[in-house]
Formats: sequence, C-alpha cells, structure tokens
Amino acid sequence: MAVSGKRKITRRFIELRARFRAECAAEQAACWICGQDHIDYEAPFDDWENDDRFELDHFYPVSTHPHLQEDPANFRPSAHGCNNERSNGPPRPGLGILSQAWT
Repeated sequence: MAVSGKRKITRRFIELRARFRAECAAEQAACWICGQDHIDYEAPFDDWENDDRFELDHFYPVSTHPHLQEDPANFRPSAHGCNNERSNGPPRPGLGILSQAWT
C-alpha cells in the first residue's frame, strides 16, 4: 500500500498531541525552533491571532515523512509563529553558545 503525504488526523493522534502538550506545559518547554521560552500554553489552539500559542511540530515533516506523524519521538514543542515560518523546511540555525546573557 502506498503512503501518501496527506496528513490524517486520527483519534490516536489527537490523544498523543494532548498528552504531549500537557507534558510540555508542565515543564514549560521552550520552542525547539527558536530556543526561546515564549510558548503560550494557556492559549487555545484556535487563537489565530496569537503567534505564541503552542503547536506540536514534527522534526521530520509529515509532508515528507507521513509514517512518523504519530511517532512521539518526532514531536517537538513550538510556537505557532515559528512553526508557520519553518513550514516543512529545516529549522533556522540557532545563535550557538552566547558569550553572556543578553537581554
């Protein structure tokens, strides 16, 4: 059977996403794309104006790796704005190790 790149939202995925969100919120996990701790875990998923709302991102995009959609090892916490900017491309490179804590 051929696997298409089309995402299928299953009941299992919805449960896995809710569990992952709860785990990330409990530890206040930072956005894996930008490394900042600006994710708004209190915002509802449909707060379309809030670029800081939580989104489950996939390290390997579902569009290119559909078989990994429900693999928790492929899940990453992200802010909507960062995830939207990334799309299905590679994450932007980080700054590396900072010489001091800049504010």
